[in-house]
Amino acid sequence: MGYTEELGIKARAAETAIAAASSELKNKALAAIAQALISEQSAIISENAKDLAAAKENGMSESMQDRLRLDEKRIAGMADGVRELIAMTDPIGQVTDGFTRPNGLRIIKVRAPLGVIGIIFESRPNVTVDAAALCLKAGNAVILKGGKEAINSNKCLGAIMRAAVERAGLPADIIQVVENTSRETTTELMKLSGYIDVLIPRGSARLIQAVVNNATVPVIETGAGNCHVYVDASADIAMAADITDNAKTQRPSVCNAIESLLVHKDIAEGFLPVIAERFKAHDVKIYGCDRTRAILGESVLPATETEYATEFNDYVIAVKVVDSIDEAIAHIRKYSTRHSECIVTRSLESAEKFQKEVDAAAVYVNASTRFTDGGEFGFGAEIGISTQKLHARGPMGLTELTTFKYLINGCGQIR
Repeated sequence: MGYTEELGIKARAAETAIAAASSELKNKALAAIAQALISEQSAIISENAKDLAAAKENGMSESMQDRLRLDEKRIAGMADGVRELIAMTDPIGQVTDGFTRPNGLRIIKVRAPLGVIGIIFESRPNVTVDAAALCLKAGNAVILKGGKEAINSNKCLGAIMRAAVERAGLPADIIQVVENTSRETTTELMKLSGYIDVLIPRGSARLIQAVVNNATVPVIETGAGNCHVYVDASADIAMAADITDNAKTQRPSVCNAIESLLVHKDIAEGFLPVIAERFKAHDVKIYGCDRTRAILGESVLPATETEYATEFNDYVIAVKVVDSIDEAIAHIRKYSTRHSECIVTRSLESAEKFQKEVDAAAVYVNASTRFTDGGEFGFGAEIGISTQKLHARGPMGLTELTTFKYLINGCGQIR
């Protein structure tokens, strides 16, 4: 029996207990996790420091180190996110539909747990807590496979949460952290049919495609974010600068940050120097088309197909001047990962056209793409941003971690 199969067996054994747990018991476990994160924060920060030291030694970029870093403020935020779930309605058992057939059968459709969820993710140890807490509240067991760059942090967080849920009266194995960071183990997890009901990758486009292409269990695609802001001809320049700057520089390493900027030709000469000046404060590297370079100068590097298709996760952006909103939408269709897209405009017609024709999980008018987040949408913590169209799309909160079943009651009916 292999290592991942052992994890699967333990998860299946614990699944029944968490699926049948009352809301009160699940909330007790969540409260125990939140308290343990605060009381054990020194140990968490100490283990995280080991990961950060290794990241620096291996030349990890500053923006990616930021994703990895845990401090007292971020740990407090993680604990607050867990507590927020306590206040949220338990989705399990909710009746979503009901009807009586002519033969007297009473049929009720209710929410039910997905079962055992596998999550493969990179860099961000806060995902370990968010994912475990969400899965717990939604009645699921979870197997968490983080990247090797966060292994010390993840092992520490996993041990803390396992001890907390056990103190609350639930099996520790409803939360398991994969401690073997090899690629072979990741591949095995993708093929753990019979033990994992759904697999959720969260991270780079490369990771997500690897999971989609190799998994033999159902996959929900999340995370990859080649997002755009399109500044329309009628846009307010100050608003467009605020939105674009925030969407690129507020936290460039996350999936809802923009990677490309499209600007209508009629506003380009007025807008591009303004946003370029804002970008200077963060040393943003700009790649641009010929018209962008003509306006901003040769400090802008030539943009190619590669730059427009890249999720940089850094202080880097690709810029293109377009002739029309139709050209902007065509560009987005070609390069977008269907995560979050934005138009800045004062034209109702342009706004409606953009929201109707752009295919993405979140389509914004006059607001930063950084709002694509479970907390910002009022969902509490999130498991990720789904970029697919089946079952779940956009920020995945509690209800997206459930399926449904039909409960049928009769009085002796036969067919």
